Amino acid sequence: MLYHILYPLNAEISFFNIFRYITVRSFFAFALALLFSILLGKKFINFMQKHQFGQIVRDDGPQSHYKKRGTPTLGGILIFSALTFSLVLCGNWQAWPFSASCLIMFCFFVLGITDDLLKLRRKNSDGLSAKTKLFWQFLIAMATMFVLIRVGATDTMLYVPFHKGPLVDLGWPYLLFASIVIVGSSNAVNLTDGLDGLAIGPIISSAASLGIIAYLTGHFELAKYLYIPHFTNVGELVVLAAAVIGAGLGFLWYNSFPAEIFMGDVGSLSLGGFLGLMAVLTKSEILFIMIGGIFVIEALSVIIQVGSYKMRGKRIFKMAPIHHHFELKGWPEPKVIVRFWIISILLAIFAIGTLKIR
Repeated sequence: MLYHILYPLNAEISFFNIFRYITVRSFFAFALALLFSILLGKKFINFMQKHQFGQIVRDDGPQSHYKKRGTPTLGGILIFSALTFSLVLCGNWQAWPFSASCLIMFCFFVLGITDDLLKLRRKNSDGLSAKTKLFWQFLIAMATMFVLIRVGATDTMLYVPFHKGPLVDLGWPYLLFASIVIVGSSNAVNLTDGLDGLAIGPIISSAASLGIIAYLTGHFELAKYLYIPHFTNVGELVVLAAAVIGAGLGFLWYNSFPAEIFMGDVGSLSLGGFLGLMAVLTKSEILFIMIGGIFVIEALSVIIQVGSYKMRGKRIFKMAPIHHHFELKGWPEPKVIVRFWIISILLAIFAIGTLKIR
């Protein structure tokens, strides 16, 4: 609204020219999302408690988690509402990268809330089957990427860190590669969301680093100077990243240990999908392994644990995902969370540093 309604008025009132700038709209998006989530967070929590939308805890999980049973869940609705309010006002909806990212978030939001509501109705941790979720996630991701490539919002080139220019043109198989990044990110964030505030911290640091890369990628001169790809309108993703950071910090106000509310699949699947698509649109698919390192480690711990048990009949970790392993080793929950946050921030900083080494 600020861009589409107020900016055109700059012909008569020069002040409105500020709304053309991504940095200005990003600040407003951050502030609005932060205030929305903090100011309405308590009311949302009270509503969820009143209607008994409580967390379902795994029976095979750490015993310390049993006390969390009944804590309000579906906090992703609060995050998504804050994002919607912020982005309606500050976003450039004519930019394909921006609109496609919002579409991915909305579709994964619907998938996540369906999964969460099934768990609540059945009163156990069995929601949608893994095959059903993967089918819809890949369908949504591939359809979105097909459209983005056809309209020229991105291409099929593969870029790698420390290398000037594209490494190889994957052609249409890039659709599958990009979809794996998006779906993998969505599910990895979902696996990470197991402790109070654990997932939202790396989400914020990942959104911040990808937002910086998006700004550089969308700026012709800076992209040329750093030898990174340039795509028109990718810079508009900075506004979306800023809103995610603001909404995430507002959610963390209530989700920090001991959590008053949990994100649920509705939040983790949608935000994870957004980060994956942002990595694809900024051509940071390989670099995203470092940026989202915590998510990668969590996902790999599950893959290794399951693979080891099926092949050898033995477990590598005390429990997977790996944050439960450290809990069972005696680490207090807040220590696990903060240490994972520190690692996430360091990885994000290192990833940004690689942009100059080409």
